[in-house]
Amino acid sequence: MKMAQISSAFNGRLLVTCSITALSQINLGLEQTAFTSAQTMPAFAHAFGAYSVEGDTHRLGSDFMDLLNGLPYVGLVFGLLQGSLISRRFGRRASLFVMCLWAFFGVSLLVTAHSQLQILFGRMITYISMGVELAVVPVLHAELVPAQVRGFVVGTYHTGLLVGQLVMSLICRATRETEGNFSWRVPLGLLYVIPGIVFCLGWLIPESPRLLLINARPEKARQSLQKLRQARFTDDEIEQEFGQLCDTIDITTDEGNFREIFRGSHMQRTLITIGANIFMQVTGDSFVSQYGRAFVRTVDAVNPFSMTCIYSAINIFVSLVAMALSDTVGRVPLLFASAVIQAGSLFTLGGLGTTDASPAVSSATMGMVAVFGVGYQIGWGPLSHVVAAEVSTTRLRDVTYAVGAIFSILIQCAISLSVPRAVDEQTGPGSQVGFLFGIFAICAALFSWFCVPECKGKSLEEMDHLFLHGMPIREFARVGEVNVHLSKEVEKDGV
Repeated sequence: MKMAQISSAFNGRLLVTCSITALSQINLGLEQTAFTSAQTMPAFAHAFGAYSVEGDTHRLGSDFMDLLNGLPYVGLVFGLLQGSLISRRFGRRASLFVMCLWAFFGVSLLVTAHSQLQILFGRMITYISMGVELAVVPVLHAELVPAQVRGFVVGTYHTGLLVGQLVMSLICRATRETEGNFSWRVPLGLLYVIPGIVFCLGWLIPESPRLLLINARPEKARQSLQKLRQARFTDDEIEQEFGQLCDTIDITTDEGNFREIFRGSHMQRTLITIGANIFMQVTGDSFVSQYGRAFVRTVDAVNPFSMTCIYSAINIFVSLVAMALSDTVGRVPLLFASAVIQAGSLFTLGGLGTTDASPAVSSATMGMVAVFGVGYQIGWGPLSHVVAAEVSTTRLRDVTYAVGAIFSILIQCAISLSVPRAVDEQTGPGSQVGFLFGIFAICAALFSWFCVPECKGKSLEEMDHLFLHGMPIREFARVGEVNVHLSKEVEKDGV
């Protein structure tokens, strides 16, 4: 994507809005890495673990660790459902403020924790804020930005996660040697910063014009769209876009309730959203991340922390490239190439696990971890959120996106709890798990090629038009500009 194409889509208000919401996405990466690092800190084990005579040290119990890493998913689902409801009824901006309040409450519990119960409850509360963010930010981005940069902007959700992970890795590296509880309380306390910024600047974010139209506030919707487009689009272009919003909302579903996502073409769009969320999780990212970290620690010739930072930097760069290419090359080619690269690297990792250890095998394994990262970040990492946020119709976007995200969370929970045992060579098949995830990656390639519509450059209203008229998925890429000024007498979808 050319810089001129990006700059021509953003006026000052839209740039500030996207910057604030993109900043909020970093917090999940910060939190995940803060807890991953804290669990290896002696002071954290002393505060929440039990004394072990063997080794004369404190250790975190396995039951506590399972709860510490499992309960957040309960908070994530609750926050997702709450965020979706608040976003629909009270607005996207209101959801962002609620997200910040949950974050303040959760982090306060974490930094003052002196018991296992408080640290567990605090982390679950913090993840409620992450769930609210998941419900609102990708959807808000998809609704606010022009079609020519939608893939670029929605893709920041995943890239922000990667940036947060790298930043917190460096912070924890610096605080690790600090004596006492400050070694883990300082990283957790920094989780106040981003919600504080978003809470203070959130009033600058305009409400979604599409949501205002759904709630029968057309004048407010027109004003909001004007704020987001003026100085970059002419008055005629803004008025034309507003007319498209009004026409499309008028001829789509009347109520926008849960049952409608399983009717007519909405069923197809719901299944696409669910599929995108499922394949984001089952193509092996969690497996390769955990196996890669465990493997690097066994190689004496490299520094594990340095390798982690190198992998993170590569992933961030490739994710940025994917964001830039998504609106020119398109979603489908990137998703297909992503799945193919992942499948190849996963099968290779599985095969390397069947050979005898040697320096060459170690080098090849570390190389395949990097190759997998490139494959995941060039497509399924950032673009699954893009597809999930843009394929559903306006009135049903919140509920459709939430349903897909619930599938993602449940699968992510199952994988995160089972993969650590699976990659352990003594208790599981180790790297040969890669064969299983490789099969899923092949399925992801087929799904992306045959089931995902190519939406680059098309407005959300144009996609509504194509779905309403039964356009075959493979034909989306061949369709040029769509006339969405439809008659209100057009037969409503699913009726």
